[in-house]
Amino acid sequence: MPPGMSEHEVELTSQHNQEQHNQEQQNQQQNNQEQHSKGQRNQQRSSRTAHTTRATHATRSAQVARKTSAVKAPHTTVLSREDSYRDGKLTHVAFLSLAILTFITFVGNFTQLQLSAALPNIVEEFGVSVTTGQWLTSVFQLVMGVMVPLTAFLTKRFSTRQIVIASMIIFTAGSALAWLAPSFILLLTGRILEAIGTGVMWPVLQITVFSIFPLSRRGMAMGTVGLAMSVAPAIGPTLGGVQTDLTGWRSIFLTLTIIGGISILASVLWLKDFGNHDATAHADFFSVILSIFGFGGLMFGFTNIESFPFAHPMVWAPMLVGIAGIVWFVIRQIQRKREEQLAIDQGDVERARLRAPLLDLSVLRNRGFTIGTITASISFFAFSSIVVIMPLYIQDDRGFSATMSGLVMLPGALGQAIAQFFGGKALDRFGARPVAIVGSTILMLGTFGMSTISATSWIWWVSIYQFIRQIGMGFVLMPITTWSLNCLEEHNVSAGSAVTNTARQIAGAMGAPVLVILLETFSQIRHEALGGGAATLAAANIFGTQWVLRISGVLCLIMLIIVLVGVRGQGAGTAHAAGRSALHKIQAITHTGDHHHMH
Repeated sequence: MPPGMSEHEVELTSQHNQEQHNQEQQNQQQNNQEQHSKGQRNQQRSSRTAHTTRATHATRSAQVARKTSAVKAPHTTVLSREDSYRDGKLTHVAFLSLAILTFITFVGNFTQLQLSAALPNIVEEFGVSVTTGQWLTSVFQLVMGVMVPLTAFLTKRFSTRQIVIASMIIFTAGSALAWLAPSFILLLTGRILEAIGTGVMWPVLQITVFSIFPLSRRGMAMGTVGLAMSVAPAIGPTLGGVQTDLTGWRSIFLTLTIIGGISILASVLWLKDFGNHDATAHADFFSVILSIFGFGGLMFGFTNIESFPFAHPMVWAPMLVGIAGIVWFVIRQIQRKREEQLAIDQGDVERARLRAPLLDLSVLRNRGFTIGTITASISFFAFSSIVVIMPLYIQDDRGFSATMSGLVMLPGALGQAIAQFFGGKALDRFGARPVAIVGSTILMLGTFGMSTISATSWIWWVSIYQFIRQIGMGFVLMPITTWSLNCLEEHNVSAGSAVTNTARQIAGAMGAPVLVILLETFSQIRHEALGGGAATLAAANIFGTQWVLRISGVLCLIMLIIVLVGVRGQGAGTAHAAGRSALHKIQAITHTGDHHHMH
């Protein structure tokens, strides 16, 4: 026994030493277990690194998006989804705002082709060529194609009211200038202003619908507002022709000026804001320039195909500039997106804001969105050309009047309007796959059926086949577009809308010139085979029309195959599918959190 210590103290000291020894053994065992577990985790870590990184990036991106989009309009008119949609229906203020936006979008699409019947009068009054006069229609489509890529930034930077009111002021000023124009150049300037004013309205309407409606009701909503896209271009030329005959072509622009003024007043009084916007959002000016020269140059070149041979510098030079501009634009957007993501990973919100791309092309990584965009673009390419080719058949080859041509084509527009509404409801109930399959099949059958027309066919067969085609178009275009945007995160809808509408504008601009060239090529080959001469010209043109329609039918078949292969699952695009996707994302984020907690 150590001196100076009692027996009881020695016993306590011994117990303490024993407990300390036992604790050291337990610690050693725990360390060994941790080393073993660490080795296992190291083996598992490499297989989970990519998944964890993606989930972490998504979480950080969402956090930065919430920070940078938290700036609201200075007034108190911002409506949340809860303020806009209650008990399965729109609130009064949301309905009124959506009605205003739909009406303005209708006016924009109505205006695009309204001058078709008035062009002969305008050409005669100003003493310009028919080719020059056609620019009143072509420049509208060209400017709209340039404006659409900018909408992603505009809707992020400005509120709904700011965009709509400013757009309608520009539109009204352009209409007034065209109404009073003493020269053709001022009339053309007025048309450019009109196109600038209306070019952003359809994407704004799309984004608003997605802000208001829950996913399970977006199909019906998009089908309803899509009436503005399908009906307006069909009745625009007809009403424009009637107004020109009764009161002259200037009255068209007077009417548009009045409508623009009413739209401004209605927007100021009743239009509300939807969603948040970032008043400090930064636009990459160089990307804006590349966008204008890229998309504008490409569409300008394709537009000139109708007036110049393909080998003419007015065709290939703008195309080369456009292609180079688009390639540079895409590279720059990808580079800036990487820089933005790096800033997000570092937690630098300010630098992320400054390095944000003008158009977020990362949405194309989403398989569903990309499939939907490709499908919609093919349908636009194949469909828009028929609107140009069939009037040539009716008027030039069969000898009917322009009025008769309009009457023959009119039922199809009404059919598409009806089909879009029911197609949207079917999307909400059954999902995108069955609806798009039905629509693509109907569109293909109608197109192949139309390719059987001849010089002696009953003219109303054209109307019947066009009605069938546009029924199919109504069941495929709007539902597949809605589904593709549903595949994106909420904060990516504006970028997705800009991308898909840009692709559609380019496809539409390419469709008519390319198929018209094919029409002329087939017609020339057939004309030479028949021995030439004026007597065989109509027969040769009809031969060319038949083959162009067959090519369009093949494009529709390709579109059907893409839908069959690319749109997977009966519930794709439905609320159930979105719920599963959201659950997977929550599990991924939770898994990421557990992973970081373990380390």
